[in-house]
Amino acid sequence: MGNFRVGIGYDVHPLVSGRVLVLGGVNVPFEFGLDGWSDADVLTHAIIEAMLGAAGMGDIGTHFPPGDMRYENISSLVLLGKVREKLEKAGWHVVNIDSTVVAEQPKLKENIEPMRQQLSRTLGLEHDCVSVKASTNNGLGYLGRVEGIAAYSVTLIERNEKTSYK
Repeated sequence: MGNFRVGIGYDVHPLVSGRVLVLGGVNVPFEFGLDGWSDADVLTHAIIEAMLGAAGMGDIGTHFPPGDMRYENISSLVLLGKVREKLEKAGWHVVNIDSTVVAEQPKLKENIEPMRQQLSRTLGLEHDCVSVKASTNNGLGYLGRVEGIAAYSVTLIERNEKTSYK
C-alpha cells in the first residue's frame, strides 16, 4: 500500500430560480441557484467526491444521502469538514486540490479567490494548495445552454506518518 493516492470527483446540478447560487462555499450573485438536497454546491461536492475516492471510502451519497433531513439545505463546507475528519481518522490528509467549475454563466473570475480561501480554510490547507479554475462549455449542451453547472476535481492525499507503511 502506497503513501499517496489520487482521486477524481465530478458533480453537476441543474440551475433553478428561487435558490442562492453557492460555489466553493461562496454565495455568487446570479439570478439562478443550483437545485439539490444540500446547498447543491457542485464545486465542493466534486472535491468531496475526489477526497472520498482517493481514500477508497465510497461517494458523497453514501455518507450524506439525499432525503436525509440532517443534510437538507446544509452548507457543503460543513460536509467537506466532515469528510476531512473521516479521512484523518482513516490515517490520511489532503496534500492538494485542483478543481474546475464549468459554467457558461455567471462569469466567476471575481469569485475564484474567495472560493479558494473558503476551501483552504475548511481543509486546513495553505492557500496555494487549493486551485479553483473556471471554464465554459463554449455554448454546447445543457451546460452551454445555462441549464446547469458542473465541476471536476482532482486531489492528492497522503498517509499520515504515524500510520504509514514503510
